[in-house]
Amino acid sequence: MQYIKTPMKGMPEQLPADMQLREYLLGKIKTTYSGYGFSLIETPAIEHIENLTSKQGGENEKLIFKILKRGEKLAKADSTDELCDCGLRYDLTVPLARFYANNMAQLPTPFKAMQIGSVWRADRPQRGRFRQFTQCDIDILGEGSCLAEIELIAATASMLAQLDFSHFKVKVNDRRILKAMAACCGFAEADYDEIFIILDKIDKIGLDGVKHELLEAGYDTGAVERYCAFFENLGKGMRCTEFCAGRLDGFLDPAVLTDLEYIIDCARATATGEMEILFDPTLVRGMSYYTGPIFEIELPDFGSSVAGGGRYDEMIGKYTNVRVPACGFSIGFERIITLLKERGYRIPDQKKRTALLVDKAIGREELLAVLQRAAAIRAAGETALVVYRAKNVRHQKETLEKEGYTDFLELPERR
Repeated sequence: MQYIKTPMKGMPEQLPADMQLREYLLGKIKTTYSGYGFSLIETPAIEHIENLTSKQGGENEKLIFKILKRGEKLAKADSTDELCDCGLRYDLTVPLARFYANNMAQLPTPFKAMQIGSVWRADRPQRGRFRQFTQCDIDILGEGSCLAEIELIAATASMLAQLDFSHFKVKVNDRRILKAMAACCGFAEADYDEIFIILDKIDKIGLDGVKHELLEAGYDTGAVERYCAFFENLGKGMRCTEFCAGRLDGFLDPAVLTDLEYIIDCARATATGEMEILFDPTLVRGMSYYTGPIFEIELPDFGSSVAGGGRYDEMIGKYTNVRVPACGFSIGFERIITLLKERGYRIPDQKKRTALLVDKAIGREELLAVLQRAAAIRAAGETALVVYRAKNVRHQKETLEKEGYTDFLELPERR
């Protein structure tokens, strides 16, 4: 057998310098979200296969890493469907819904949850996209009013602003507006998900591309023409009431529009940092579990969204038979890390890190003195590393500098 030293494709390894940045960012996220009243929870990496394949995760359900049954249960399985009874989670929302349904009696209402952890998708790795990656979610469960959306947008925008990101866009839409447009044009409800998936490509293929794909999929020409007409003259900064005026009467509750405008106006007034919050009727979000307002954040120097979320009022009820309003926002942690690295971001206010480079020929008493000196440095709240000096001390120092060491003491001191 030949051993392989490289990791599985799409499963990244983190060097010490990488981990310093990741831990700093995680600390920033936890501090910011805690300031908004979110409480940290943890859910298992492995979920029941029934939960993962419940037709709520959209395209992600095709990317599940399934786990085979074990022992006698595997031996007794006689079909492909019976081989697996669980899988690695592909997001944090499905596990959160199960978690809340299982523990809601012990939790306050509303419950503001913060969850940070690895998720897995059998995806094609590319820039900022991996098969194993970290997600950072905040969710508000048990709050049915617009307050949930406003708080989620404000908290997430504030987090990005603290990392010196600016001029980003927060796009807002509502799944009920998307459904109303499709119904108004005569599409069958069973076709909505496919239609929305095609619309979601508009930034890449343009409106003509959307029209072509809808026709190629076999939809009625008149329905396609009416549908695409909605998106022909989109004005920058157009309000949702202006976009829908006189076009969706009888298909959409007017309260949907007034609530969405209230969310946008309040988010503009309360979120910190330089950003643009706007209504975007082409925003879809891939998950079919969304039931109301949805949102995404785009950074000017990244080709796709770095955060997204929305309201999913029907998911928890599938476990409890009791409708529980829910809304969440997820940060693309790996994408943020990628951008910070590309910008050469340096962690501010790091505590001093000193490397004590010891001569290998040092005596025992002298070594004890060095260890005591290192202990004094640590007692002062700083970091001290004691290591033998390498032959190529220049390379040794360069390597240590990448790990954040700024001061070097060569002991005993060279004369």
